[in-house]
Amino acid sequence: MAVFSFESLSPDLIIDGLESAGFTVDSGLLALNSYENRVYQFHDDNLVKYVTKFYRPQRWQLAQIHEEHDFSFELAEAELPIVAPLKVNGKSLFEYQGYHFAVFPCRGGRIFEVDNLDQLEWMGRFVGRIHAVSAQKPFVHRPSFTCDEMLLGAREQIASSGFVSQGLVKPFFTILDQVITVAAEQYQPRNQIRLHGDCHAGNILWRDEGPHFVDLDDCRTGPAIQDLWMMLSGDRQDKLLQLDTLLMGYEEFFTFDNSELLLIESLRTMRVVNYMAWLCKRWSDPAFPQNFPWFNTEKYWEQQILMLKEQMSALQLPPLNLQNF
Repeated sequence: MAVFSFESLSPDLIIDGLESAGFTVDSGLLALNSYENRVYQFHDDNLVKYVTKFYRPQRWQLAQIHEEHDFSFELAEAELPIVAPLKVNGKSLFEYQGYHFAVFPCRGGRIFEVDNLDQLEWMGRFVGRIHAVSAQKPFVHRPSFTCDEMLLGAREQIASSGFVSQGLVKPFFTILDQVITVAAEQYQPRNQIRLHGDCHAGNILWRDEGPHFVDLDDCRTGPAIQDLWMMLSGDRQDKLLQLDTLLMGYEEFFTFDNSELLLIESLRTMRVVNYMAWLCKRWSDPAFPQNFPWFNTEKYWEQQILMLKEQMSALQLPPLNLQNF
């Protein structure tokens, strides 16, 4: 699609697209919480529930989406609880009127409790098993976590948007540039593997038999710690206990390089700067002003200045160190 808008993605188009791929829709479409793509739950005439994801055009190349699917299949074949897309006649990625979409089995569950040490150890084993598989070969098409994209590119997106309140431009970009400089100096990964890439509690659902991931949309190449640090919360002692628990399970299946602990705050910086840039980039999508009404106000940018100052302090602290724990 030369000019993209989700406005043309009507319920009728979605249903017609699903039926063209061989799925029967015998219910309404229940919109699920997703902003980058459009995700809906439905059931067929046998009351079997599915989830369909319509990919945002112009975000990923088709080869990159296929590589996401192949990664899902590889992990599922290794008996890891990944919700992989369904295949119809050997295909998992379908196209209808310019939109590409996939269909997944519907898997419910409870939210992962990041402060539950038993669940953290289980997650450590889970991520260790994923990395044992993902380290066996590289991605060919998916991108990596790089300073050029995740810091400098994100800064350019924010600057070109013109959204930063005029009176806050100087203080905002002054602290942003300082944070980017320090984070880029710290981000020197030695080993990189295929990653889930967005391993936060919202992408992990818990069932009686344990956890499972429901989204590999952001899979990338990067250091192993990227799939662990977002499960840490609280003060420094809390994080050390959580990290020790995670790695206890993780190292049953894969060796962790402790030097990667130095990368946590630079990766966190990438995430917070990219979040600002993402909102700037997607603001023309009507879903964003509706769901993020607090963005693009003077108060918002004042809060980002304070957040970046706190992040600068975090970057200057000694990294987490389990040897002294």
